[in-house]
This record gives sequence, structure tokens and C-alpha cells, in this order.
Amino acid sequence: MVYASPVPAELASGRYYDQAGTEYYLSPAKLEGDYAAERFERELRLFRKHCRRGRVLDVGCSSGAFLFHLKGRFAGDYEVLGTDVSGAPLDYAESRGVAVVRGDFPAQDFGGREFDAVTFWAVLEHLAEPRLFLERAWQALKPEAVCFVLVPNLGSLAMRLLGAGYRYVYPQHLNYFTQGTLRRLVEERFVVAETRFTHFNPVVVWQDWRRGGTEVSNLERAALLKRTTAWKQNRWLKPVKGLYRMVELALGRFGLADNLAMVLRRRR
Repeated sequence: MVYASPVPAELASGRYYDQAGTEYYLSPAKLEGDYAAERFERELRLFRKHCRRGRVLDVGCSSGAFLFHLKGRFAGDYEVLGTDVSGAPLDYAESRGVAVVRGDFPAQDFGGREFDAVTFWAVLEHLAEPRLFLERAWQALKPEAVCFVLVPNLGSLAMRLLGAGYRYVYPQHLNYFTQGTLRRLVEERFVVAETRFTHFNPVVVWQDWRRGGTEVSNLERAALLKRTTAWKQNRWLKPVKGLYRMVELALGRFGLADNLAMVLRRRR
């Protein structure tokens, strides 16, 4: 596993996400992108395939958008709860009707509740001790329940082309995973039920190649999310979206898509 060393104290403790990170997570562009219907379409399809109903915990839920979509689209199927260390984004999640628990996930007991699913959507790469979080997820899950993990793919086409100039190689990412290293991290407590390589953003590859590795601000990241969401919503771009989907599927088949997703079944 590739990892950052040393890790700044504010990132190791999570203070960054409760302070400097809040500006990004609550920026109008980020919220608009996250709460758009298209935002979690891949994650929702994968989730529904493996968990049709039950109690769901989203770790690192930020502003609560995934749980908002899950609860809204499949009303009555799920009891949802989010947790994070970021105070202001959790306030926003509550304002959208998402129940939350505040604080460091490994230290939480959830009042003895057990869950049918725990999700880590783009979270493990931010953690100084990802194994500790996976252990707590194992404890919080019912026997043979499922855990969903999505991380940037270290073997992606974008990473191979851009290397350290790729915008997702940056200080907030403390770990970088391949399929093999992620499997080794989880296999003590979980059985891998499914692996997918998903997402591809050619605009990011083009922009980062042109920038030559210069830093991309959080506000620029949020603006791109808003812009790509608008493209997905534009019905006139339907033929282009079909071509894009074919490219994404091809890259995924060869393990070259931007993200690596695993569905994990809890070992007894």
C-alpha cells in the first residue's frame, strides 16, 4: 500500500475536516453537485444489488447526500444514520432530514445498534489508520452483513498518465490502493463479494495534463463537480453520454477506471 509519511497532525486527527475542509464541503457548487440526482447513481446501483433493506451507516457522510438520496429514492426500505467529524456539514445533513452521530467513528458505540450495511464512500484514503475503521465497521455490522468501500484506483489510466500530477494525489489523501492492497487490508475481517472499477473523468485528465501538476484548489474541484453534473443532466448530450459510458465500461473491465469499489461480506 502506498501511504503518506509523515502525516500532518490536523489530518491524522480529523481536525482539518472540521475546520479548513468545511469551506469545500459546504460550498454552493459542492452541495449542488452532491445533492443532484445523478451524483450517486453508480453507488446506489451497487448498494441496491447487495442490500435491499435494513439499517445503514454511512461513515464520513459529510453533508449527508448519499443517505439523502438512498432514503428519498427507496422510502421505507432503509433506516439511515451518518457519522463524521465535521460539525458544520453534519448540521447541513440534519437540515436535510438525515440523522447523524458526531465524533470519531472508532470510539462510537451507537447505543448497541447493529447495521445491515456500512459504507465508506471515498473515505479510507483520508484515514491515517484505515484498518482501525474497518475493524469498528466489522463490530457494528450484523453477522454476514455488508460493507461498501470506494477509493481512488492507484492503477487507473489517469494515475498512469499523470502520476503525481494527478489532482487526487494531494495532502488530504493519506493512502493509495490497488485491488491487491485493498483486498489484503480487508481480508482478515471480510470476504470480498464483488469488485468494480468505476468512474472516469476525461475532463480531469485533460485539465491536469495541461496544468502540469499545479495544485487544484478545493473550490475548483467543487466547480468541476457542478459542471460535470450539468452535462449529465443535459438531454442534448445523450449520444455523448452513451459513448462515455462505453469508454468507462471498457476501462473498468481492464482495471483502469478512476475508482476501485469493493463489496465486503462480514466474516463471523
